[in-house]
Amino acid sequence: MSKHRTFRSAGRARSLLPASRAARVTVVLSVICLAAIVICTGTGSQFISPYRVLQAIFGQMPFLQHLFGEAPPMDQVVVTKLRLPRIVIAVLIGASLAVAGAILQGVIRNPLASPDVIGITEGASFGAVMFIFLFAGSVSIHWMPFFAIAGAILITALLYALAWKKGVSPLRLVLIGIGVSAAVKSVSYMLIIAGPLQLADRSLTFMAGSIYGMSWDKDVLTLLPWVLVLLPAAWVQARHVDIQALGDQLAGSVGAHVQKQRLLLIGLSVALAGAAISIGGAIAFIGLMAPHMARRLVGPSFRYVMPVSALVGAILLLTADLVARTAFLPRDVPAGVFTAAIGAPFFLYLLYRNRNRY
Repeated sequence: MSKHRTFRSAGRARSLLPASRAARVTVVLSVICLAAIVICTGTGSQFISPYRVLQAIFGQMPFLQHLFGEAPPMDQVVVTKLRLPRIVIAVLIGASLAVAGAILQGVIRNPLASPDVIGITEGASFGAVMFIFLFAGSVSIHWMPFFAIAGAILITALLYALAWKKGVSPLRLVLIGIGVSAAVKSVSYMLIIAGPLQLADRSLTFMAGSIYGMSWDKDVLTLLPWVLVLLPAAWVQARHVDIQALGDQLAGSVGAHVQKQRLLLIGLSVALAGAAISIGGAIAFIGLMAPHMARRLVGPSFRYVMPVSALVGAILLLTADLVARTAFLPRDVPAGVFTAAIGAPFFLYLLYRNRNRY
């Protein structure tokens, strides 16, 4: 019996073949993500029950007010003004970094590839730190993603130039990426040390990867347009990632424009990672872990890996941020500390498992 169901659009010969397992996994992860959003929004120094969280979110909407009633003013302030922007940012950043990592792993054909491992994260962080030092207070924060993406593009171009030797070996790309990442991080820290104390404190928090103090207008509305454009664009290109994963010769034999598609896909990955890092800082290893988990759940097809990776990445960052802001109250530890604590052993495990691959 076939595991796929066919849906044909009227007047066209195209068909959509969604795998039933992938659909079930996507639905389950969507429910888990929504539950995590509600639970994380209610958890903190002051606990708010899930019903009161929903009441604070939907009780202000006239057409839903009769279902939830009006929430107490304090709940509305804590939920909608203080916590919910941070939760939304965690979802957007986690999904963006996960999809960026999935694209890189498919295009480079290396399970060790991710934005933070090969230096894209550090390049974006460098661009954002330059923006903070040069234009903080004089230019709108909405321009920060452009600087972060420019830094990521610059480092990616340098990485490819250094790794090129009659083609780019996946292992060489990862190893050189680790070195380039360390070098760029050193330059960023030199700028931080040389700058004013107030900007240095802000930059150090940024380099650690923190989503503390997020707001609707300055942060959510800055990142949301990028995510709404880039995530669907990446999903549309999913079949090209599958073709790239076959290898250059086989991809070329089926008529694919390998280099052009590779450039487009890497550009999408760099833009997603750069936009996310410009708001949340150098949050590490989400782009490494989430695609591996997604492939375990739905198989190798990137048409399914990308949305599942986005959901897994969002859940991972929501969980890391929940632990970061509740484990050491009243201190708020950067979420990047916890993603690195989990991701570093995971990277070593992948390195050991693939030691004889190349």
